[in-house]
Amino acid sequence: MSIVTKTGDQGETSLMYGRRVPKNDPRVEASGAVDELTAALGLARAMCDDKFVTDQIFAVQKELIDVMGELSTLPEDRQRYVKDGFTLVDAKMVDRVGAVIVDLEKDKSLYPKDWVIPGANGVAATLDFARVTCRRAERQVATLKDPNPDILRYLNRLSDWCWLLARSMEKRLKQPDNTFK
Repeated sequence: MSIVTKTGDQGETSLMYGRRVPKNDPRVEASGAVDELTAALGLARAMCDDKFVTDQIFAVQKELIDVMGELSTLPEDRQRYVKDGFTLVDAKMVDRVGAVIVDLEKDKSLYPKDWVIPGANGVAATLDFARVTCRRAERQVATLKDPNPDILRYLNRLSDWCWLLARSMEKRLKQPDNTFK
């Protein structure tokens, strides 16, 4: 089977269960922004040699697959989605990311006194790029009429998680001061 289906040539795409919508449908925009976040995190993971960070990123990338699936399912198909064995975003996912944040925040030196300018090193820069991509995804999800509140909470935590991991990688790689004073 080819990846070329030609079904999107007229500006439409399919959600879960074959529901056709325009490619600029808010659900497609939200899911696409999460897909971009997954790719940005993949770049960070590919550049990083810190096992803790790469393991964390990989775990989040797997969770983001669940986020995209749920976003690509209309409310009337949600029960079928769950029955088919797919995972809905829940408080446990939010809490898992939150626990990593709490652990990272034990290192008070990760908080500079001034604004951070991304780019101190490649891994931190890609994590900062993932953070702003995450914020855009969060804004896109917020435009939906019926978003799962746990998706919004998850993305909100995830952007903070990206910021802290970026500062952690700057510290680990002993980068010079990159704050705006």
